[in-house]
Amino acid sequence: MTLFVYGTLLFDPVLEALLGRIPQRLPAAAPGWRVAAMEGRVYPGLVAAPGTEAPGVLLTDLGRREWAIIARYEEEGFALREITLSSGRRALTHVWLGTRVREENWDPQVFECYHLPGFVAWCASVAPELTAEADRHKHCHP
Repeated sequence: MTLFVYGTLLFDPVLEALLGRIPQRLPAAAPGWRVAAMEGRVYPGLVAAPGTEAPGVLLTDLGRREWAIIARYEEEGFALREITLSSGRRALTHVWLGTRVREENWDPQVFECYHLPGFVAWCASVAPELTAEADRHKHCHP
C-alpha cells in the first residue's frame, strides 16, 4: 500500500532527515479532503471537506521500517486511514481527528520560507529516537 502525504512530508529535507533517503513519489490528489492550517502548529491536518481536493504525493516504495518511523513521527491527533484518490487508486494517509482546525488551507510556501529549516533541524534531532522505536515495532505496520 502507498502513503498519501500532503504536508511536511512533501519536502525532501524532511524526508531525508527522518528516513535517510527520498522515497519514490507520484503526484496525487484526494477529493473530498483539504489540507487545513491548524491553530498553533506549523504543519497541516487533512480534514474532510466535500467539494474540495487536497493536493499531495504518493510515497510508493516505503519499507516496513520507514512506515514505522512515519507512524511515530505523526503526533497524537492523527489516524492512519484508507482513502480514495482522484485517480481511483486507494492509499493510506494520516487524517487529523483533533480540533483547532482553521478555515484557511495550509500554505506550503509559507512553511518553506519561514519554518522549514527549524523543522528539519527538529526532525534530525528526533530521528534517532523514532528510528530506534520503529526498529522495536516495525512488524506492526504495512
